[in-house]
Amino acid sequence: MARVSTGVTTKVNLLDYDRQGLRDLFVQLGEKPYRAEQVMKWIYHRHATEFAQMTDVGKTLREKLEAVAEIVPPKTLFEKQSADATYKWLLGMDGGNAVETVFIPESSRGTLCVSSQIGCGLNCRFCSTGTQGFNRNLSSAEIIGQVFVAAKHLGNVPHQQRKLTNVVMMGMGEPLLNFDNVVRAMSVMRDDLGFGLANKRVTLSTAGLVPMIDKLGEVVDVSLAVSLHAPNDELRTQIVPLNKKYPIAELLGACQRFAARRPRTTITFEYTMLKGVNDKPEHARELVKLMRQVPSKVNLIPFNTFAGTQYERSDEDTIRSFQKTLLDAGVLTMVRRTRGDDIDAACGQLKGQVLDRTRRQAEFRRRVEEGARDAA
Repeated sequence: MARVSTGVTTKVNLLDYDRQGLRDLFVQLGEKPYRAEQVMKWIYHRHATEFAQMTDVGKTLREKLEAVAEIVPPKTLFEKQSADATYKWLLGMDGGNAVETVFIPESSRGTLCVSSQIGCGLNCRFCSTGTQGFNRNLSSAEIIGQVFVAAKHLGNVPHQQRKLTNVVMMGMGEPLLNFDNVVRAMSVMRDDLGFGLANKRVTLSTAGLVPMIDKLGEVVDVSLAVSLHAPNDELRTQIVPLNKKYPIAELLGACQRFAARRPRTTITFEYTMLKGVNDKPEHARELVKLMRQVPSKVNLIPFNTFAGTQYERSDEDTIRSFQKTLLDAGVLTMVRRTRGDDIDAACGQLKGQVLDRTRRQAEFRRRVEEGARDAA
């Protein structure tokens, strides 16, 4: 995170700071710490991007801030609403990179799906983001900036006109591989001077980086979701390669430790239903045994297809039968309703624009082209 010093001409982006960081910055500028809280409220409650808008902040301070700081959310390159009212933004970062952010409205809540990386460092086989390769981690400003763009568009006012009630770190990227920036951004999401969300309404989803789950449990109180997608190591390693490093037993151990820190905590396990791959009755029975080891609920996610994928969605009867096996065994299980698939905004479909630093994007395109030639 950037710091201000005398003579530095590069302006810092105030979206990069949580409350304590902003207070420290103002002290560095020779100002009272409470002034930082005034400014923070203007940014997140009134969506101010210009210091001149901050009418209860003294002119001298506004001029001082103008010289060293700025408030710069990501630039909206493209936005689109689906038939079911799901809303997607393509937000520009640097040098041709962009990430996707999705808002999912429901009668009782509004959930924003936020990205943490440009692309993804992992390579889960059923995820469109994984085919794009990886460029870099997002800064705290670029993460919280996604919430800022959505909140401003929705007219969201914390504690008054709340349209945005939940944030899920389930967009592009593996949040725990961008730990410090994600934690700082989640602090602003939960701060009363930020977006004022309850701890349990901010959810971090991970593919299962065991040491970082432990670290997360030590430093922040948010909800945890785990991308499981298979009930045994052999199958999970095929579709979630990270499992080779952190197998299911180790992953569940980390989940147990995370839950033990928080009474009445339930961990959500996400399970994408892939036709003929992980949707058989024996898979459901194996999953029941795993779920008995940790306070849990299961989200069954109908696979959302994308160009070039080898997978298909399980049929509805198979999904319902799978769900029934878990419910009959006492495992709370829901089937996630597919939202926004007509604008490629559904779970697993987010792609953005990634200047790939790996060879994965080129390799995926080569396989797609070979498949098209073979089919011709």
